[in-house]
Amino acid sequence: MPETGDKVSGKAEAVDAMFGREALEAAINTNWAGKYICYFKELDSTNLRAKQEAEGGAAEGTLVAADAQTAGRGRRGRSWSSPAGVNVYFTLILKPDFRPEKAAMITLVMALAVTGGIFRTCGLEAGIKWPNDVVVNGRKVCGILTEMSVEQGRIRYVVAGVGVNVGLQEFPPEIASTASCLEAECKGPVSRTALVANILKAFEGYYESFCRELSLSGIREQYNRCLVNRGRVVRVLDPKGEYQGTARGINERGELLVEREDGSITEVYAGEVSVRGIYGYTV
Repeated sequence: MPETGDKVSGKAEAVDAMFGREALEAAINTNWAGKYICYFKELDSTNLRAKQEAEGGAAEGTLVAADAQTAGRGRRGRSWSSPAGVNVYFTLILKPDFRPEKAAMITLVMALAVTGGIFRTCGLEAGIKWPNDVVVNGRKVCGILTEMSVEQGRIRYVVAGVGVNVGLQEFPPEIASTASCLEAECKGPVSRTALVANILKAFEGYYESFCRELSLSGIREQYNRCLVNRGRVVRVLDPKGEYQGTARGINERGELLVEREDGSITEVYAGEVSVRGIYGYTV
């Protein structure tokens, strides 16, 4: 069961019909994550806006949220359907003091936080399809896109973007068989406000653990329990040569450990390859 800290009170649910900056300010109960909120009815992309805010000096923990996006993006430049009134789209600005090569692990930290936020909000047991998708009952409900700005070998800022399918909706034909939404899976209404607040509460704790260790050692076991790839055969789409093996979990650096047919273990880095289940979306 995910560990996420305090559950958001009913106050968040009561104001969800007016999802926006005031509702989020009333619901978010954190020390720094989401303490400053930039909310928009419509944006091209919360990640793009967060970058602009970071360039302008926005503080760490600033949250950029929108009711709709016109140019939402996923990993490897894929588009993300972003209609108004039904989903969650937000980006958190971070300003970590560690080497750029550590930043890829933030995606995994956020994925774990999303599973915890979903459980605390609507009771669903979500899983993680390494490295950046969150799934419920084998269908994708959330994507995460983490980007950073680096100057002279140091991180200037990182933006961690999250898109969660919440309300009932029709998906484009190309993803209809692999995507779902929280309300369809839990058979009831889900508060977007409470979901954002619960994700941020969980993220704050997990991220602080990560920053102390500069690794995923503190949350690795919990992450692996959520990993839907674990123990299943996966196909690794490596530019150097495609291969398949059995996923054995992640290491402390967030790399996926894939056992090859000869028994050797390959450490797969998320920035270099894609991983697919050979019998379906998650398996």
